[in-house]
Formats: sequence, structure tokens, C-alpha cells
Amino acid sequence: MRDPGYGMNEARTPFAVVTVAATIGSVPRAPGSKMFVHADGRISGTIGGGKFESLVIAEAQAAIQKRKPLLKTYPLREGESDSFGAICGGEVTVFIEPQITGESLYLIGAGHCSRAIAKLAAECGLFVSVIDDRNDLLADLPTIVVGISHSSPRDFIMSRQWQGDEALIMVSRNHEIDCEALAAAVEQSEAGYVGMIGSRRKVLDVFDRLRKRGVSEEKLSRVYAPLGLDIGADSPAEIAVSCVAEILAVLRGRTAKHMQISSAAGKLS
Repeated sequence: MRDPGYGMNEARTPFAVVTVAATIGSVPRAPGSKMFVHADGRISGTIGGGKFESLVIAEAQAAIQKRKPLLKTYPLREGESDSFGAICGGEVTVFIEPQITGESLYLIGAGHCSRAIAKLAAECGLFVSVIDDRNDLLADLPTIVVGISHSSPRDFIMSRQWQGDEALIMVSRNHEIDCEALAAAVEQSEAGYVGMIGSRRKVLDVFDRLRKRGVSEEKLSRVYAPLGLDIGADSPAEIAVSCVAEILAVLRGRTAKHMQISSAAGKLS
């Protein structure tokens, strides 16, 4: 079972790969040397240290924010108009390549519907994690899905800093778990999508319970419940299609309307 904290990509932490692309003269590191720069400025590896490296780190952080790669040359010698005091005598060109993770889906529960949703979402390119306390179910997840063993979905939800490109859905084995998880989820206003599976009766019951706890109508109105688009879904696979389509539409700001072109639109000239 994998843990989402293993590796920068799996943790969905933006970072940049800095590569020494070319050198001239005396320089601290050879071409091909790499350094990884996290969005918060932490690094793994080095391209030479000192003022030069600190300037590259700042450029890498800016590139992460802009989501654009950068090729830049730094003179490491005195007398240059853009010199910064380095005296190695050479010149270094670095390629800064931001690594921005895509949309992500977190599922509370590892049952039949959750597994179907997880599989389809992962095949659509989402980073998918399933949270459950049943390790046997997590161990049997597709290899492209991360399993997170946690006894309290509520605590897991509250422990994260959610982002606008992340979806969180409650599809657990009973509505008690879903209710407690949703109570935490409605407080995460930064999450791009929050949904809960269930019948109309279940949804209304859970909403009534949360209202009694003081949850506002504004917060409840942001919940997609029952989740999914109305396609008459019945089987786990059909529910997955309905759910993933809605999540992608919401995260990407699309309408999920038909793309059919009317015959009245005319013909290509």
C-alpha cells in the first residue's frame, strides 16, 4: 500500500526540476547536475550553492507560480553587467522545469462504488486516493490508486490544506461515516468539489443533522449530493461515469451540457 507522503509527485506538492544545461569555463557543477526546488523554497540536491543557487531557487519558485519553464544563463565572473559577485570565472545555463500536479480525487470509503469511481478517475488522469480503515480492501486497489489507511475520515479531512483542483467525495459503507466526514468537508471551502453518494432520503437526513450542529445553508449548498450527473446510473460502473463526469466538469468550470450541434447551425463553407 502506498502512502501519499512518499515522493513529491505522490504528495501533490508543486516543485521544479533545475538542471544545469550548459557551462562555460570554471563552474561549481557539471552539465546534467540537478536540484529539486519545492514551492516553499526547500531543496533536494545542489547546483553549486552560494548566491548563485539562492538566485536560482527564487527563479524556480517564480516559475512554479507562473507554471512556465525557464532557461536562464548566470555569469559567475566579475565585471559583467548582470554579475552578482561570483568569482568562479565561468558561466552556467540552467533549465528550470516546474512540475505541476493535475486534478486530484479523494474518496472516503473503499467499497464497490468507490473502487469503480477510483479506477475510472485514475484512467482519466486524476491523482486518486482512497481513505478507509479496512486494510484488506486498500491492499486490493488498482496500482494507479493510492490507499490511505485511516481510522477517522473526519480527522484526515481536517488535517489537510485543500486546494481548488481537488475533489473530495463521501462513498463509505454507511451514512454515519459519510455524515461525520461531510461535517468536516463542508468546512473546507478551498476544496474544488465536495460530494456525497446516497438516496434523496439519505442526503436530506444528513443535511438535517448538520443543520442541527449549526452548519449554514450556504455551506450545505456547496455540496453535490446526491453526487453525479443524471444518466440513470445503476451499477457501480455507471455511477462512476456519472460521478467522474460531474467532478471533471466542476473542477474545470464546464457546464456538462450536450455538445450536440443543431442542424440549424448551417454547413461548413
